[in-house]
Order: sequence, then C-alpha cells, then structure tokens
Amino acid sequence: MGPRRRRRKAETPRRRPGSPPPPAPPTPPPPRTPRRGAPSGTPSRPSSRRRHRVLREIRILQKSTNLLLRKMPFCRLVREICVKFTRGVDFNWQAQALLALQEAAEAFLIHLFEDAYLLSLHAGRVTLFPKDVQLARRIRGIQEGLG
Repeated sequence: MGPRRRRRKAETPRRRPGSPPPPAPPTPPPPRTPRRGAPSGTPSRPSSRRRHRVLREIRILQKSTNLLLRKMPFCRLVREICVKFTRGVDFNWQAQALLALQEAAEAFLIHLFEDAYLLSLHAGRVTLFPKDVQLARRIRGIQEGLG
C-alpha cells in the first residue's frame, strides 16, 4: 500500500470585488395554519374518537329494525305530496298505511345507498358522491323526476 493522502477541506470561494452576492439559502415555508373547524392539539385523536363513535352508531343501526326517519315529518311529507297530486283534495290516511309506506320508502332508500356505495368503492373511493347515487338510479332504470 502506498502512503495515505489527506483530503483537503473545501474552501469557500472568495468573491471578487464588485460581483453580486451569492444567492441566499431558501427560507423554509411558514408553518401552515390549521383549517377552519379543524381540531386543535393532536389531529388524530378527536377524529379517531369521532370515527369510532360513527362506526358504533352504524353497527347499532344495522342490528336494529327501527325506522330511521321520524314518523311525523314523513307523515307531513306524504300528506303534502298527496294534496299535490289530488288537486287539493285532502284524504284521510290510516296509521298502518303510513307505516307501510314508510317501511317501503326506507327499504328502497337503503338499497339504493348500498348500490351507490358499491359504485363508489368500484371507483376507488370511500366517499359517497351524488354521481354514485345518480348512476345507481340510472342502472336501475329509475326516472329522474315526477311532474
């Protein structure tokens, strides 16, 4: 083996008089301000709590057979639509008829949302968009509007 050579330290180049100064090193970007409505502190904790609460609520609702819509607002909606289609004639509704109509409406909506969610998963998303519901309706052959 030959003699070891030492490496010389790199010297900073000297400026000539009258030459422009070297460019300043880039400054780091300012710290990002949190979004409006974003939780302060650790960002993962509140969202994970909220996520677990939502998942628990989903499990409870999937196990139950209760109606998801409130009965009185649905009843008012049915009566309003009935008046609209019967040219102002007000009909009396049996309570069992309203409950049967609500059961059918909720079953239809749940099945529609299940299909739309499958379409969003097929698109590589986990968020349900209105275009997923529109495509599910189109595949089923459901018309857009009545009247």
